[in-house]
Amino acid sequence: MIEEHTGIITFAGNPLTLLGTTVNTGDKAPDFTVLANDLSPRTLSDYAGKVLVISVVPSLDTGVCDMQTRRFNTEAAGLSDNVRILTISCDLPFAQARWCGAAGVNSLETLSDHKDLSFGLAYGVAIKELRLLARAVFVINADGIITYKQIVPEMTSAVDFDAALAAVRACLN
Repeated sequence: MIEEHTGIITFAGNPLTLLGTTVNTGDKAPDFTVLANDLSPRTLSDYAGKVLVISVVPSLDTGVCDMQTRRFNTEAAGLSDNVRILTISCDLPFAQARWCGAAGVNSLETLSDHKDLSFGLAYGVAIKELRLLARAVFVINADGIITYKQIVPEMTSAVDFDAALAAVRACLN
């Protein structure tokens, strides 16, 4: 049975239901399988030994998601080679590739959870009513432990970039 969680997020003030397992800081990051832009599978183990920023967005084709992904792309240049930034959405891989090309985004990896919501259910950010992912950021250290988590309460609001980047830097010290 898939867990359902209410009272966590809204969209334009309307409450939504999150599906999946709740993860917290200090937890071992759960595995997942998503698709890269070339349709090849990507799992958590593909990034073993790296600090991961997982930026979760409902759709790259919306203003706040566009801004979030561009900002993390810009921030990537100032981070260590031991850091990987992933943006995960339910957009189709082809749409993600098109968006990245048009936006000039090439310092992070866009991944699609459209197939079976593997990431969304493993991290508790799949939205029941929309079959999209909630806006969130997770930082996972090189040992595979979640060190930072933010699920944005109102989907139209931005993530806390400063807090997420501070968590990344703490993983590198």
